[in-house]
Amino acid sequence: MFIAGEYEVIVIGGGHAGVEAALAAARLNCRTLMVTLSLDNIALMPCNPSVGGPAKGHLVREVDALGGEMGINADKTCIQFRMLNTGKGPAVQALRAQADKRLYQAAMKETCENTENLDVKQLLVESLRVENGKVTGIVCETGEEYLARAVILATGTYLQGRIIIGENTYEGGPSGQRAALKLSASLADLGIRLMRFKTGTPARLDGRTLDYSKMELQPGDEECHKFSFMSDEITREQVPCYLTYTNEKTHAILRANMHRAPMANGLIEGIGPRYCPAIETKLLRFPDKERHQLFLEPEGRHTREVYVQGMSTSMPMDVQIDFLHTIPGLEEAKVMRAGYAIEYDCLDPLQLKPNLELKNIAGLFSAGQANGTSGYEEAAAQGLMAGINAARLVKKKEPVILKRSEAYIGVLIDDLVTKGTTEPYRMMTSRAEYRLLLRQDNADMRLTPLGRKIGLVKDDRWERFTQKKQAIEAAKKILQETIITPKEETQSKLASVGLESLSNPLPLAELLRRPGIGYETIREVFALPGLSDEVRKQVEIDFFYGGYIEKQQEQVARLEHLEAKILPETIDYRQISGLRREAQEKLTAIRPRTLGQAGRISGVSPADLSVLTVYLRAL
Repeated sequence: MFIAGEYEVIVIGGGHAGVEAALAAARLNCRTLMVTLSLDNIALMPCNPSVGGPAKGHLVREVDALGGEMGINADKTCIQFRMLNTGKGPAVQALRAQADKRLYQAAMKETCENTENLDVKQLLVESLRVENGKVTGIVCETGEEYLARAVILATGTYLQGRIIIGENTYEGGPSGQRAALKLSASLADLGIRLMRFKTGTPARLDGRTLDYSKMELQPGDEECHKFSFMSDEITREQVPCYLTYTNEKTHAILRANMHRAPMANGLIEGIGPRYCPAIETKLLRFPDKERHQLFLEPEGRHTREVYVQGMSTSMPMDVQIDFLHTIPGLEEAKVMRAGYAIEYDCLDPLQLKPNLELKNIAGLFSAGQANGTSGYEEAAAQGLMAGINAARLVKKKEPVILKRSEAYIGVLIDDLVTKGTTEPYRMMTSRAEYRLLLRQDNADMRLTPLGRKIGLVKDDRWERFTQKKQAIEAAKKILQETIITPKEETQSKLASVGLESLSNPLPLAELLRRPGIGYETIREVFALPGLSDEVRKQVEIDFFYGGYIEKQQEQVARLEHLEAKILPETIDYRQISGLRREAQEKLTAIRPRTLGQAGRISGVSPADLSVLTVYLRAL
């Protein structure tokens, strides 16, 4: 072993968490090293070729608003965009993009390799260097050791990775990569609790062997969307997806072979995702469902591989081929890559502080699937925050901790470190109690000022943000200060656009509170200035949902005093008279940062919270 280099921050892993962590730390002027098992698989998409979706699209927008890279990279490499839930309110509308997988990887690799302060190396890490309860570096299989003041675990599904296809199992990571077989033992030796989780992926099919005439066309939206607030695209050439369904023949084959499913015969030990189950699990969970939707997604412009969304499986290959051939449009399908399950080790996230640092090892951070989450977007969000906080630790600055009322990222991390997870965690809009405040359209208004304060939002983004903010404020001022009266001329203008007549004077803003009335409806008749689409939408939402937004802001304000009460790290909860034993045990194990976080811990009652409040007053 020899010391091969010294850095301020080292990131273990080059997936979606790793690249955001490494880019953030480097952009905050820390000498940063990102090590990965394969330089060719930086930002690999081992599962579906898409970014965004319900709640996940919110995370991407928030990563972008703070100065992260995922949104920018998705915009550069997408082949289709669709806005989901357009029939519902803005709180749950979400953008989803089909990405060109290889192009996404190549563009992110290029970004990493050309970022100042960031070195990228192909290495397998076997253990951590830890001295006196503080991480000091990494030890690699090549004999190289690298020193650092902070280390970020972004190991994805590679820790003790095991691929399972029917009765066949072998050690490995996604897409034929190596597994990290020794690092888990090193972490366990350091007293870190590990869990065993499982995820899976469907077969990839040869697009030349599919009959799309038997499927439903799923084109992208005509309107040009974007994830990044910095993107300028006006039009895009899009690639269609297709929709088909399983049927009773499919289900009969699966049921007849259920005894060969690895989850049934004991080959799979890890806990799988609740919200993205394998097709065999769907049949057991929903026995009365006559069909299941399958979404066929092209993996890129320059490949014929097609991803079968909704058909994740670890069945033996003969079963996979048989049931695929029962599906309309897939009767002659040829499999290019088998569907498989992968088991892997991850950390119990209850061991983390809200800044994603391990409680018992100073300077060691963890992000992404290493924390028990699933999804590229959840990984990127955690990676960004881990990179920010590792850099701030190095620079001796206070950590950045987003509140649940500030961002979906805040909800994600708070859920993990406060409640933990017993299955791969997935972000959903229902997990956020302040959904109307945390919309995807206002992510920049919520978080760009913080990104600027941290140092990730550079001058070009800040200038664009301030221009948009000023345009929104100016438009709202005009609408609030322009008073219309029930005179004949006004009534005629209202009638010309199908609006009811007035009985009393009111500001133009009040018209936008009426259902079905948008800014463009009243712009011409009242000689209002033209607005960009993103400014117009923001103004319309702010007025139409104004009453509901105010109520949520009041809820946040009422609970703010709990979030503001910091709990000293030295508290001995077992010595606080009046706390129930369960609360003492949970508070001691989790060690919440604030009184508000303490109240979200399962097993801590309102009465326990009152005892803690009295205790804090006496300090």
